[in-house]
Amino acid sequence: MVSRSYSNLLELASGESPSFGRMSRRIPRIMTVPGIISDTDDDPSESVFSDPSSSSVQKDRIIMVANQLPIRAQQKSDNSNNGGSSSSSSSSKGWIFSWDENSLLLQMKDGLGDDDIEVIYVGCLKEEIHPNEQDEVSQILLETFKCVPTFLPPDLFSRYYHGFCKQQLWPLFHYMLPLSPALGGRFNRSSWQAYVSVNKIFADRIMEVINPEDDFVWVHDYHLMVLPTFLRKRFNRVKLGFFLHSPFPSSEIYKTLPIREELLRALLNSDLIGFHTFDYARHFLSCCSRMLGLTYESKRGYIGLEYYGRTVSIKILPVGIHMGQLQSVLSLSETEAKVAELLKQYSDQGRTMLLGVDDMDIFKGISLKLLAMEQLLLRYPECQGKVVLVQIANPARGRGKDVKEVQEEIYSTVKRINETFGKPGYDPVVLIDEPLKFYERIAYYVVAECCLVTAVRDGMNLIPYEYIISRQGNETLDKVLGLEPSTPKKSMLVVSEFIGCSPSLSGAIRVNPWNIDAVEDAMDCALAMAEAEKQLRHEKHYRYVNTHHVGYWAHSFLQDLERTCREHVRRRCWGIGFGLSFRVVALDPNFRKLSMEHIVSAYKRTTTRAILLDYDGTLMPQASIDKSPSSKSINILNSLCRDKNNMVFIVSAKSRKTLAQWFSPCEKLGIAAEHGYFLRLKRDVEWETCVPAVDSTWKQIAEPVMNQYMETTDGSNIEDKETALVWCYEDADPDFGSCQAKELLDHLESVLANEPVTVKSGQNVVEVKPQGVSKGLVAKRLLSTMQERGMLPDFVLCIGDDRSDEDMFEVITSSIAGPSIDPGAEVFACTVGKKPSKAKYYLDDRVEIVRLIQGLASVSDQMLSVLA
Repeated sequence: MVSRSYSNLLELASGESPSFGRMSRRIPRIMTVPGIISDTDDDPSESVFSDPSSSSVQKDRIIMVANQLPIRAQQKSDNSNNGGSSSSSSSSKGWIFSWDENSLLLQMKDGLGDDDIEVIYVGCLKEEIHPNEQDEVSQILLETFKCVPTFLPPDLFSRYYHGFCKQQLWPLFHYMLPLSPALGGRFNRSSWQAYVSVNKIFADRIMEVINPEDDFVWVHDYHLMVLPTFLRKRFNRVKLGFFLHSPFPSSEIYKTLPIREELLRALLNSDLIGFHTFDYARHFLSCCSRMLGLTYESKRGYIGLEYYGRTVSIKILPVGIHMGQLQSVLSLSETEAKVAELLKQYSDQGRTMLLGVDDMDIFKGISLKLLAMEQLLLRYPECQGKVVLVQIANPARGRGKDVKEVQEEIYSTVKRINETFGKPGYDPVVLIDEPLKFYERIAYYVVAECCLVTAVRDGMNLIPYEYIISRQGNETLDKVLGLEPSTPKKSMLVVSEFIGCSPSLSGAIRVNPWNIDAVEDAMDCALAMAEAEKQLRHEKHYRYVNTHHVGYWAHSFLQDLERTCREHVRRRCWGIGFGLSFRVVALDPNFRKLSMEHIVSAYKRTTTRAILLDYDGTLMPQASIDKSPSSKSINILNSLCRDKNNMVFIVSAKSRKTLAQWFSPCEKLGIAAEHGYFLRLKRDVEWETCVPAVDSTWKQIAEPVMNQYMETTDGSNIEDKETALVWCYEDADPDFGSCQAKELLDHLESVLANEPVTVKSGQNVVEVKPQGVSKGLVAKRLLSTMQERGMLPDFVLCIGDDRSDEDMFEVITSSIAGPSIDPGAEVFACTVGKKPSKAKYYLDDRVEIVRLIQGLASVSDQMLSVLA
């Protein structure tokens, strides 16, 4: 496909509909000043249309969006020269730029391979750039690094990042509720507005470089959770993935967030949403169920949410590390020298190193780890002088009172332990709170006998992966360590249950970091474990980490994103809703709203009409407690039935006794009860059955099973009909009710396998009914009755709202070319709401349905009055 980019960037910036003129093969330059575009490539020879074969060499292009660009910026000193630039660095008059090799975004690109995919980066720089320099910096970063910088005013950035991201979202996603002002930030409307504003600025920057028909956009982490809404609003078919690198909290925690629905709906404007673990995904799906009423299902291994006709896929895969980068650092002479230094400092002194590497923040559990070390030294005096805990504490990413409190507690605990158990030349705890170079950290991994990661909550944490690869080492390091090349490698891990990498490390000793005794036991176990066992565990971990690297993760995510977006071109899309409630409805191209003028016109010029109306959810709201029809509904139905050209049917899952009582004022109304098992053409005729009578002895088997589930599921009940049994859980907890419904469905299918019944799940119900019974039978019966009477309908209207009504729609639409409907008939199969359906038409809600039926009834009344 020829890549299409917008030639008029001013249209994009203003949010107007783009005009597709000549399009450039190269990326457009950045609009740096409103109203001025730095030179775009307008050479006709460069146009994609000038060379029909150009599309064959077009690369797939991904726009990676994150809070920070994978760029290091260093301000030049006054006496520095303006040296040249290279592929890895470049400079402006005041700045020197280079790649940040530790950035995950850059590592992903290396993992994907340069030959197949072109990557554009959108994000902020860590350093503040003066407005006078921003134009030049934008140009340099785009040309040299394919980076699009997002410049934010300092005050806005502070409210967005340090305010909303770090004081509200980050604590809440790590299970810290703002029960008092000191415990996580209370919700602040100004910070929230700043967050939305920054996400909007990011969207504007993406607009300047996106080829909307071809490019994939991959948004990263909680800093940009509402960005999908702004992008989807600009381009309904944008190919958009989002990956959350932090935990997603349980619904009980998440629902305390005042803007909970806005964030959920924004994320659902993505095509694919990624999480590190099933727990995080499960919490997100539970929030969607409880707060938005959405259900998910798994098809062929893929989890998907149906959201206004779009399938939003869920991806569960933990990120990996960059193997090439780590192995290259392991091969550095500096690493070799540092390893030798550490061996002399620890191993040669007969001391075993335990290692912790954590950020200095409240969730990393450093203090808990120190308390466990203190307890180990108390319980096992023989460890004193022999075991050392080296704790590398990286600078905190946030700032605030909590960070200072953590630092003070750590310093005081380290001081107490060293004063209690220390000896001349021996400190049991070595705290390194200065930034280390990467090779220095790798050297500590190589020497450490065990790595301890005891965070109380962490999204992923790649420290254990780095440790495993470092312990595998290489031939040069083996010589430094005094190992033979054939010596099996070993490593030991103690990891918290509450970090994202824990499920993938089945050979690690998993601990509850809050249980100091358990952590201390794990440390002792790691020290005392047999060498062969350590080797087996290391081999298992190495095999996993070596294959599930960052390139594998990125490639797998993009593969799923591409699969999810294939349906875009087959769907008709349009946006509805305002602000952050915006969403896109994606439907079949032939699916359209039923026009009142269209159907009234058809109604007036036809003479033989068949009308089928579902009751629950169509004429009567599902949530209504009193399900009986109103006097207004009865009058409307009587007006339709008085017209001798009409045959009107109410189709319901209710019992015939209930329906006969409710609609007793309607003399000429046809009624189908219990999904069409019972049927009568008008009030004064006998009920008939659409299928042969069935023995109901199966109820003796099914009812005790349903009773068991009713007793164990608060809020559920059983409806016993003449031919069916229904277990309803509308008033139960949605998650538990859904779980119980799946179990009940399996249970009933098993015990009723040899009975002439079918077990089906519907909207908040599990129903057992005779085989072959469906609402489609009612449609067939009505059409065949009219055919027998020589009345071929030239107008057919069928309206329903749920899955059971799809059988009626299928019968009606398939009968159009058959003998039971007039060849020139006007056929209207209509569902309630914009959603995938076999119907060709829709109306938005029950109010519009009633208005439509009332309009048709008025036409009949007028025609009868004229005849009178």
